[in-house]
Amino acid sequence: MKINSSGSGVRVFIVVAALFMIAGYSYAQEQTIKLIDEKHNKPIDDVYFKYAESTGFSDAQGRISFVYRQGESLNLSHVSFGKVLFTDEQVQKALEEGFVMLTESENYLMPVTLIKVRPDGGLPSRMDLSVQNKLEHDAGSLLESVPSVSSIRKSGAYGFDPVLRGFKYDQVNLVLDGVQTASAACPNRMDPAASQIPVNMIVQAEVLKGPHNLRYGNVFGGTINFKSTAPAFKSKTTPLGRIGSSYESNGNIYRTEGVAGVSGQTVDFRMFGAYSTGEDYTDGDGKDIPAQFNRLNWGGKLGLKLSNSQKLGILVSNNVAKDVDFPALPMDLREDNTWLINASHSAVFYGKALSNWETSVYATMVDHLMDNYEKVIEPRMVDAETNADTRNYGGRSELRFDFESSHLYGGLDYRFETADGFRTREMLMGPMAGKILTDNVWQDAQVQRTGIFGEWHIHQHGFQFVVSGRLDFNSSKANNPSENFSAIYNDLDSKIVHPSVSFGGTRLFNEKVSLGMYLGMATRSPGITERYINQFPVGLDPYEMLGNPDLNPEINNQLDIVFQYQAANTNISANVFTSVLRDFISSEIREDLDPAMATSPGVRQFVNIKKALMTGFEINWTQQYTAFLSHNLSISYTHGENQVLDEALPEIPPLDFRYRLMATFAKDKLQPEILFRYSAKQDRIATSYGETKTPDFMVVDSKVSWHTKSFLTTTAGIQNLFDTAYYEHLARSVRGADARPMYSPGRSFYLTLTLSFL
Repeated sequence: MKINSSGSGVRVFIVVAALFMIAGYSYAQEQTIKLIDEKHNKPIDDVYFKYAESTGFSDAQGRISFVYRQGESLNLSHVSFGKVLFTDEQVQKALEEGFVMLTESENYLMPVTLIKVRPDGGLPSRMDLSVQNKLEHDAGSLLESVPSVSSIRKSGAYGFDPVLRGFKYDQVNLVLDGVQTASAACPNRMDPAASQIPVNMIVQAEVLKGPHNLRYGNVFGGTINFKSTAPAFKSKTTPLGRIGSSYESNGNIYRTEGVAGVSGQTVDFRMFGAYSTGEDYTDGDGKDIPAQFNRLNWGGKLGLKLSNSQKLGILVSNNVAKDVDFPALPMDLREDNTWLINASHSAVFYGKALSNWETSVYATMVDHLMDNYEKVIEPRMVDAETNADTRNYGGRSELRFDFESSHLYGGLDYRFETADGFRTREMLMGPMAGKILTDNVWQDAQVQRTGIFGEWHIHQHGFQFVVSGRLDFNSSKANNPSENFSAIYNDLDSKIVHPSVSFGGTRLFNEKVSLGMYLGMATRSPGITERYINQFPVGLDPYEMLGNPDLNPEINNQLDIVFQYQAANTNISANVFTSVLRDFISSEIREDLDPAMATSPGVRQFVNIKKALMTGFEINWTQQYTAFLSHNLSISYTHGENQVLDEALPEIPPLDFRYRLMATFAKDKLQPEILFRYSAKQDRIATSYGETKTPDFMVVDSKVSWHTKSFLTTTAGIQNLFDTAYYEHLARSVRGADARPMYSPGRSFYLTLTLSFL
């Protein structure tokens, strides 16, 4: 019995030992792969994976672990990278290398420019901007780094209104996080939507050119989508922060900004703030240009990780601008107070065709006050002020479906916009001295837009196709019309249903060369200004503008051809476009109407132009000469033609040429840079709008950045190195006795310091 018992014990021991050996062998065979974003070279967390019986999510370092089994495939799924299948051979290669590079599924071979606004250091590239851009108080100025984007300037320091390829105002769809929008309360657009963006919370701006991406609202000439900082959930609760400050000598401009917060496994909370102030600057001729401004922005962003598949976000931002000089306008900005609030929810679905569902709602409230009390006017005939406000409410819900060789977006959006305000005039001279007159500027007008959209990306071997479309339901009315306006039109209400559609594709000849062609037809209903502005000077000349509720929607038939060559050290891209425009919204003088202000030469009414044409191109060449030297060259040009009057379309920027030379030394810590810009003369002008020719100019900027620590960056530079006297074609002229074009600043020295622990 003892022998039998001993034998039984030996057998038990052998079985147990064998189990431990098998378990140990299995454990030893568990291997790890790191998932890396190919575009940004950063780990990707929250990627769902399935390998044999193993499932789970990548951690904060982008790592997934599993036991290798011969013949098994690896399935990955992520909202931004789609669904990816790795064969057994590819899995073996990934295990040998220890990592996998993933590329976002979005089709960025379309006509698009990406601007990455980053708070840290690193090698500059075509799409990255320096830390100084976090300190910009106006996103319109930030966008001017894109050659195809110019700005209408009515002030030397504030309220830059973006113009994309000659398209402007409501023809450019400007949104925050793909949904939120703001409407200028000022009839003169002292506060365009770009001025309301909290720049120091922006990480990227997408400049989507043409009517080809229809997901973010009704688009006519293009979309500019500002993306705010995304939550960065961490395994351990970690404090984070950044603070930056800068000074510019010409204009005595001080800027400061900061972010402070905490990030944990389920919560990411950040408070942000920025304050900027400046005085008059001196142009290259030594003349002073009124440019005083004060701008405060503050707010917070909360991200909640409800689960591995659901997230919730809330953003609140408040912008306050005070005492801003607008030398090109009859009034100055006294105060502009804007609140932006939005909430978003996203849900990810794994193992299903439906991969993502995102929903956002928002509210934007703008209160604006402007007056002429500080203007030097001789003789002063009237004191005037305008108190106005706009409100925007809306939302967006979008589903994404991932299939074997394509992905599809579908959803709906809604925008409600209203504008109200009055101009008060106290007559100081003449027979009406002492009287106070009130003008109903906005007539409590409103516009509602409801849209249904879809976008299908098809991936085939050597080809990528995109089909995009939307249907918009647009209605508008004036709740408090003035008598003079009602006397001109029979019906002030409008209801329009209009479609937009785009189709295109890119041929990938090899890993270096691609050629794309995109054809789009977009329709745009007139905005509140074009429909209901009531005799207020909002255009290029001092004529009072009269809205027209009878306007037809604009139609843009546009073709874009995109070529790209990308090698290890060289990237060349070219984009040629042509827009055939129908019912293009312009204006004409009404000789039968008298202006409200005696200083105005007359009244212009918004009208449709039957035929107009825009065509142009953009070229970009980036090259890494050596390990420490690189350069970037870009050229952009737009030609606009009013085919009815046989003259140029107004406010079309001239040919723009830029060359940037960059270097890195001391292990990327020292980064000098020089930028040369040439703007050609613009002699193709619309004389019927009072437009004048603009001479060409050349300007040189230089800077050097020093990354002393991983968290500390110092930048010093000189803007307009040779103190050139120049002005932009889209800059309005200074009013008053010394009327002249509003010249840009002369030579200015600046210093920026940033500490970042993000």
